Amino acid sequence: MFRRLSDRASGEITFTFDGRPITASAGDSVAAALLAAGVRACRTTPVSGSPRGPYCMMGVCFECLVRIDGVDNRQGCLVIVQEGMRVESQRGSAALMAEPAQ
Repeated sequence: MFRRLSDRASGEITFTFDGRPITASAGDSVAAALLAAGVRACRTTPVSGSPRGPYCMMGVCFECLVRIDGVDNRQGCLVIVQEGMRVESQRGSAALMAEPAQ
């Protein structure tokens, strides 16, 4: 369903998704790079565990949430992929880090 345009002239970079190396075009968003690599689901819902993937590609729907370099709840459609970036599926809701009361 998704394929690269043949007239696109840009460099290639490599990042990982759930430990698997993926090649992307420089300037791609994380979500676009995942779709181009055949990844259709990048997270599961907190309630039912249903798979979800990029939908609107403009930051409105929040279906493309992923963990990027250890940070949860990043919208893959709004983040430009970088060389060596570690992207992981987000399973359910992100863990909240509470600071101890003082």
